[in-house]
Amino acid sequence: MGCLASTQNKSGGRWPRNVGEVAVFVPGMRIPKPIDFTQPFGDGLSRDLVERLCALRTRIVVMAGQEAPRATKPRRTATQHGGSTMADLQQALEDYLPVLLGLVENGNQLKHDLQFSWLNQEDTAEETTMSNSWYEVLSVLHLMAMLSLSQANLLLLPMASNDGHLSKLSEERRRACIDMLLKAAGYLHFSIQHVLPQFPPELRKNLPLDLEEGVLQALCLQALGQGVDVQLGMAIDSVKATLAVKRRLACEMVKYWHQAQENIVGLPLMSGWGKKHEHFIEWKYAEAKAAAYYYHGLILDEGNTETCKEIAIAAQQAAEALCKESNKACESFHMTPPLSRNPIPWGTSKFLSEKIPGDESSKVQSNEDPHSNEMILQAAPALPDFTLSLKPDEYQLPPVDPSWNDHIQNQNLLVL
Repeated sequence: MGCLASTQNKSGGRWPRNVGEVAVFVPGMRIPKPIDFTQPFGDGLSRDLVERLCALRTRIVVMAGQEAPRATKPRRTATQHGGSTMADLQQALEDYLPVLLGLVENGNQLKHDLQFSWLNQEDTAEETTMSNSWYEVLSVLHLMAMLSLSQANLLLLPMASNDGHLSKLSEERRRACIDMLLKAAGYLHFSIQHVLPQFPPELRKNLPLDLEEGVLQALCLQALGQGVDVQLGMAIDSVKATLAVKRRLACEMVKYWHQAQENIVGLPLMSGWGKKHEHFIEWKYAEAKAAAYYYHGLILDEGNTETCKEIAIAAQQAAEALCKESNKACESFHMTPPLSRNPIPWGTSKFLSEKIPGDESSKVQSNEDPHSNEMILQAAPALPDFTLSLKPDEYQLPPVDPSWNDHIQNQNLLVL
């Protein structure tokens, strides 16, 4: 009944040097460490269940160790269709969950018998081990969300054809990306609402930063924010989309990114992926505000009164100042290890770079009073408040695997 598990391969390291092009931020992938299912359970579980748990989890350990370096530095080729190895790992996780859930459902007393260990990414501690099966469930759902974000990132990277030219992002790929972002948000939202409450307060304090409620909330909100960003990019490319529609989408983006930023304020995001995560939210929040003020200014400028014209100018100046702020945050993000770079501009980023003047021609000159940007933003008009339209996908845990039925029946017979 022995369980063979491969030793964790650390050749990729926790934080790679360079992750290549980033369109959708993925804070690395937490990787499970091998465990021996036979020792803690003894005769508490049938041989078949122990071997099945072992085989399913070992498969994930091996696949996650192989996939993590590839996922953090995606390659773009004409034959790539969203990452088949990611889909394989996703399937492995989905196969494992129903069997794993037998350890936590129906008041199973075995849920504290195993020590589950995972390598962290955003936490300064290299790994976190807990004797609670809900920790394993939470870690699995987190990994499923990171895989969805990784696939969304792949879908937003223009693919290279055989002659070396990069293809334009198709509407089909953008819609598929939105689906992946909503799927990731669904896993994270479910984890926050239904899995975190399973932890006693004292144990919840020991969760790694990667699984802190604030970090999970921020990831969920930024997935929704990037979904709206993709929608805005599609609206920008559409001749039918009105200024009002574009402004609404930009304003919704601002709300998502503002809420994401609020959730990580005060968290010790000090190194590695954590600091990079903080800079990414700063960048996208400023970019969203720049787009919102730009479209708001255009609509205000359509007014006939002098006051409308003045407010429109204030909005445009705010857009310019925020565009500068966004560019600085973007640079900080890419220069924070692990290093990264922008893909070819598209959507909101491309539009802002073309429509809002650069540093040389901007009305907001860099040699002015250092507090000028702050003064401009204070004078900016309030943005319209719209109801958020994108919601996370609804996710529910799968039913417990039927193989647990025999175990429960045997336990009942022992009691009798």
